[in-house]
Amino acid sequence: MINEILKNNKKSWDKVAHHFNGKDALPSYGPFTQTEEELRLFVDLTNKKILDIGCGSGHSLRYMAEKGASELWGVDLSQSQIETARETLKGMNPKLYCAPMEKDINLPKKYFDFVYSIYAIGWTMDLSATFKLIYSYLKPGGTFIFSWDHPLYAHLKCENGRIILEGSYQNEGTVTYDNFKGEDAPMVIPTRKMSTYINELIKADFTIEKVIESDVSESFDSIEVEVSDRYYSLYKARKFPTTMIIKAQKE
Repeated sequence: MINEILKNNKKSWDKVAHHFNGKDALPSYGPFTQTEEELRLFVDLTNKKILDIGCGSGHSLRYMAEKGASELWGVDLSQSQIETARETLKGMNPKLYCAPMEKDINLPKKYFDFVYSIYAIGWTMDLSATFKLIYSYLKPGGTFIFSWDHPLYAHLKCENGRIILEGSYQNEGTVTYDNFKGEDAPMVIPTRKMSTYINELIKADFTIEKVIESDVSESFDSIEVEVSDRYYSLYKARKFPTTMIIKAQKE
Protein backbone atom coordinates (compact mmCIF):
# COMPACT_ATOMS: atom_id res chain seq x y z
CA MET A 1 0.00 0.00 0.00
CA ILE A 2 2.77 2.47 0.96
CA ASN A 3 4.74 1.60 -2.17
CA GLU A 4 1.68 2.25 -4.34
CA ILE A 5 1.09 5.65 -2.70
CA LEU A 6 4.75 6.60 -3.16
CA LYS A 7 4.62 5.57 -6.81
CA ASN A 8 1.54 7.70 -7.47
CA ASN A 9 2.84 10.65 -5.44
CA LYS A 10 6.11 10.56 -7.37
CA LYS A 11 4.25 10.72 -10.69
CA SER A 12 2.18 13.67 -9.43
CA TRP A 13 5.19 15.50 -7.98
CA ASP A 14 6.91 15.29 -11.36
CA LYS A 15 3.90 17.13 -12.81
CA VAL A 16 3.65 19.89 -10.21
CA ALA A 17 7.35 20.37 -9.35
CA HIS A 18 7.55 23.59 -11.39
CA HIS A 19 5.19 25.29 -8.91
CA PHE A 20 7.78 24.87 -6.14
CA ASN A 21 10.97 26.12 -7.81
CA GLY A 22 12.72 28.16 -5.11
CA LYS A 23 9.71 28.01 -2.74
CA ASP A 24 9.90 26.98 0.93
CA ALA A 25 13.70 27.01 0.88
CA LEU A 26 16.30 28.31 3.30
CA PRO A 27 16.75 30.89 4.67
CA SER A 28 12.92 30.63 4.92
CA TYR A 29 11.46 27.82 7.03
CA GLY A 30 7.99 28.13 5.52
CA PRO A 31 5.18 30.58 4.67
CA PHE A 32 5.58 33.87 6.61
CA THR A 33 7.90 32.18 9.14
CA GLN A 34 10.96 33.50 10.89
CA THR A 35 14.08 32.95 8.83
CA GLU A 36 17.36 31.22 9.59
CA GLU A 37 18.89 34.67 10.05
CA GLU A 38 16.34 35.32 12.81
CA LEU A 39 16.43 31.88 14.46
CA ARG A 40 20.11 30.89 13.94
CA LEU A 41 19.54 27.15 14.35
CA PHE A 42 22.47 25.92 12.22
CA VAL A 43 25.28 27.91 13.92
CA ASP A 44 28.54 27.35 11.95
CA LEU A 45 28.26 25.53 8.61
CA THR A 46 31.91 25.92 7.57
CA ASN A 47 33.26 22.64 6.09
CA LYS A 48 30.18 20.73 7.26
CA LYS A 49 28.66 17.73 5.47
CA ILE A 50 24.99 18.41 4.76
CA LEU A 51 22.06 16.17 3.75
CA ASP A 52 18.74 17.69 2.60
CA ILE A 53 15.68 15.41 2.89
CA GLY A 54 13.20 16.50 0.23
CA CYS A 55 15.73 18.78 -1.44
CA GLY A 56 13.28 20.06 -4.06
CA SER A 57 14.76 22.60 -6.46
CA GLY A 58 18.09 22.71 -4.59
CA HIS A 59 17.81 26.28 -3.28
CA SER A 60 18.29 25.28 0.37
CA LEU A 61 21.45 23.38 -0.57
CA ARG A 62 22.70 26.43 -2.47
CA TYR A 63 22.14 28.48 0.69
CA MET A 64 24.22 25.90 2.60
CA ALA A 65 27.03 26.17 0.05
CA GLU A 66 27.01 29.95 0.43
CA LYS A 67 27.41 29.46 4.19
CA GLY A 68 30.51 27.30 3.70
CA ALA A 69 29.25 23.70 3.69
CA SER A 70 31.82 21.34 2.18
CA GLU A 71 29.54 18.54 0.90
CA LEU A 72 26.01 18.88 -0.45
CA TRP A 73 23.79 15.79 -0.51
CA GLY A 74 20.08 15.66 -1.30
CA VAL A 75 17.23 13.19 -1.66
CA ASP A 76 13.88 13.86 -3.33
CA LEU A 77 10.99 11.69 -4.53
CA SER A 78 10.62 13.66 -7.77
CA GLN A 79 12.97 13.25 -10.71
CA SER A 80 11.82 16.64 -11.99
CA GLN A 81 12.90 18.24 -8.73
CA ILE A 82 16.27 16.48 -8.86
CA GLU A 83 16.89 17.73 -12.41
CA THR A 84 16.03 21.30 -11.36
CA ALA A 85 18.30 20.96 -8.32
CA ARG A 86 21.19 19.92 -10.57
CA GLU A 87 20.76 23.16 -12.51
CA THR A 88 20.47 25.23 -9.33
CA LEU A 89 23.66 23.64 -7.97
CA LYS A 90 25.68 23.57 -11.18
CA GLY A 91 29.40 23.66 -10.42
CA MET A 92 28.91 22.78 -6.74
CA ASN A 93 29.35 19.00 -7.12
CA PRO A 94 26.14 17.96 -5.32
CA LYS A 95 25.28 14.30 -4.67
CA LEU A 96 21.57 14.04 -5.48
CA TYR A 97 19.35 10.98 -5.36
CA CYS A 98 15.80 10.41 -6.60
CA ALA A 99 14.31 8.17 -3.92
CA PRO A 100 11.66 8.09 -1.18
CA MET A 101 12.92 9.40 2.17
CA GLU A 102 11.48 6.28 3.84
CA LYS A 103 13.82 3.92 1.96
CA ASP A 104 17.39 3.01 2.82
CA ILE A 105 19.35 3.75 -0.37
CA ASN A 106 22.75 3.12 1.22
CA LEU A 107 23.61 6.71 2.00
CA PRO A 108 26.64 6.84 4.31
CA LYS A 109 25.95 6.21 8.00
CA LYS A 110 27.37 8.30 10.86
CA TYR A 111 28.64 10.73 8.21
CA PHE A 112 26.69 14.01 8.20
CA ASP A 113 27.05 17.00 10.51
CA PHE A 114 23.56 18.25 9.65
CA VAL A 115 20.49 16.59 8.18
CA TYR A 116 17.56 18.92 7.56
CA SER A 117 14.21 19.06 5.81
CA ILE A 118 12.31 22.22 4.87
CA TYR A 119 8.58 21.62 4.39
CA ALA A 120 9.04 18.03 3.19
CA ILE A 121 9.16 15.66 6.16
CA GLY A 122 5.37 15.51 6.49
CA TRP A 123 5.13 13.76 3.13
CA THR A 124 6.74 10.60 4.47
CA MET A 125 4.40 7.63 4.61
CA ASP A 126 6.51 6.04 7.36
CA LEU A 127 7.62 8.64 9.89
CA SER A 128 9.26 6.13 12.23
CA ALA A 129 11.44 4.62 9.48
CA THR A 130 12.36 8.08 8.18
CA PHE A 131 13.49 9.37 11.58
CA LYS A 132 15.50 6.19 12.25
CA LEU A 133 17.25 6.52 8.90
CA ILE A 134 18.04 10.19 9.54
CA TYR A 135 19.47 9.27 12.95
CA SER A 136 21.70 6.68 11.27
CA TYR A 137 23.03 9.21 8.74
CA LEU A 138 24.21 11.64 11.43
CA LYS A 139 27.58 11.65 13.13
CA PRO A 140 27.45 11.39 16.93
CA GLY A 141 26.68 14.93 18.03
CA GLY A 142 25.06 15.70 14.68
CA THR A 143 21.95 17.85 14.30
CA PHE A 144 18.58 17.27 12.62
CA ILE A 145 16.38 20.29 11.87
CA PHE A 146 13.04 20.20 10.08
CA SER A 147 10.07 22.43 9.41
CA TRP A 148 6.53 21.50 8.42
CA ASP A 149 2.98 22.82 8.52
CA HIS A 150 1.95 23.28 12.14
CA PRO A 151 -0.21 20.15 12.54
CA LEU A 152 -3.18 22.15 13.81
CA TYR A 153 -2.91 24.77 11.06
CA ALA A 154 -4.56 22.56 8.45
CA HIS A 155 -7.67 22.38 10.66
CA LEU A 156 -7.99 26.15 11.01
CA LYS A 157 -10.14 27.69 8.31
CA CYS A 158 -10.76 31.40 7.76
CA GLU A 159 -14.31 32.49 6.96
CA ASN A 160 -14.85 36.24 6.63
CA GLY A 161 -11.96 36.87 8.99
CA ARG A 162 -13.12 34.42 11.65
CA ILE A 163 -10.92 31.38 12.29
CA ILE A 164 -12.86 28.18 12.88
CA LEU A 165 -11.85 24.58 13.55
CA GLU A 166 -12.56 22.26 10.64
CA GLY A 167 -12.49 18.49 11.00
CA SER A 168 -10.78 16.69 13.89
CA TYR A 169 -7.19 17.27 14.97
CA GLN A 170 -7.45 14.01 16.93
CA ASN A 171 -7.90 11.86 13.83
CA GLU A 172 -4.62 10.88 12.19
CA GLY A 173 -4.60 9.24 8.78
CA THR A 174 -4.27 10.50 5.23
CA VAL A 175 -5.90 13.12 3.02
CA THR A 176 -6.20 12.72 -0.76
CA TYR A 177 -6.06 15.70 -3.09
CA ASP A 178 -7.46 14.83 -6.53
CA ASN A 179 -6.04 17.91 -8.27
CA PHE A 180 -2.98 19.07 -6.37
CA LYS A 181 -2.01 22.62 -7.40
CA GLY A 182 -4.95 22.59 -9.82
CA GLU A 183 -3.39 19.92 -12.05
CA ASP A 184 -4.32 16.32 -12.81
CA ALA A 185 -2.00 15.24 -10.00
CA PRO A 186 -3.63 13.16 -7.25
CA MET A 187 -1.66 13.24 -4.00
CA VAL A 188 -1.97 11.40 -0.72
CA ILE A 189 -0.55 13.13 2.34
CA PRO A 190 -0.54 11.93 5.98
CA THR A 191 -2.10 13.92 8.82
CA ARG A 192 -0.36 13.74 12.20
CA LYS A 193 -0.49 15.49 15.54
CA MET A 194 2.49 17.42 16.86
CA SER A 195 2.88 14.86 19.64
CA THR A 196 3.39 12.15 17.00
CA TYR A 197 6.37 13.98 15.50
CA ILE A 198 7.88 14.57 18.94
CA ASN A 199 7.32 11.02 20.18
CA GLU A 200 8.74 9.47 17.00
CA LEU A 201 11.88 11.60 17.40
CA ILE A 202 12.23 10.32 20.96
CA LYS A 203 11.72 6.70 19.81
CA ALA A 204 14.49 7.20 17.24
CA ASP A 205 16.81 8.21 20.15
CA PHE A 206 17.00 11.91 19.29
CA THR A 207 17.34 14.51 22.02
CA ILE A 208 14.99 17.40 21.27
CA GLU A 209 16.68 20.77 21.67
CA LYS A 210 14.01 23.18 20.44
CA VAL A 211 10.38 23.16 19.34
CA ILE A 212 9.43 26.42 17.63
CA GLU A 213 5.91 27.48 16.72
CA SER A 214 7.15 30.20 14.45
CA ASP A 215 6.23 33.83 14.74
CA VAL A 216 5.84 35.86 11.56
CA SER A 217 9.16 37.04 10.16
CA GLU A 218 10.10 40.59 11.07
CA SER A 219 10.40 41.28 7.34
CA PHE A 220 6.58 41.52 7.32
CA ASP A 221 6.41 44.03 10.19
CA SER A 222 5.71 47.01 7.93
CA ILE A 223 3.01 45.26 5.88
CA GLU A 224 -0.56 46.23 6.66
CA VAL A 225 -2.65 43.12 7.21
CA GLU A 226 -5.82 42.64 5.20
CA VAL A 227 -8.45 40.08 6.15
CA SER A 228 -7.94 37.00 4.02
CA ASP A 229 -9.54 33.56 3.79
CA ARG A 230 -6.58 32.07 1.90
CA TYR A 231 -5.00 28.92 3.34
CA TYR A 232 -1.67 30.72 3.87
CA SER A 233 -2.11 34.41 4.65
CA LEU A 234 -0.35 37.01 6.74
CA TYR A 235 -3.70 37.67 8.44
CA LYS A 236 -3.95 34.05 9.59
CA ALA A 237 -0.21 33.69 10.34
CA ARG A 238 -0.37 36.61 12.78
CA LYS A 239 -3.07 34.78 14.72
CA PHE A 240 -1.66 31.23 14.57
CA PRO A 241 1.72 29.82 13.45
CA THR A 242 1.79 28.34 9.95
CA THR A 243 4.85 26.29 10.80
CA MET A 244 6.51 24.13 13.43
CA ILE A 245 10.30 23.87 13.47
CA ILE A 246 12.09 21.19 15.51
CA LYS A 247 15.79 20.93 16.24
CA ALA A 248 17.10 17.61 17.59
CA GLN A 249 20.52 16.14 18.37
CA LYS A 250 22.11 12.74 18.06
CA GLU A 251 24.03 12.10 21.28
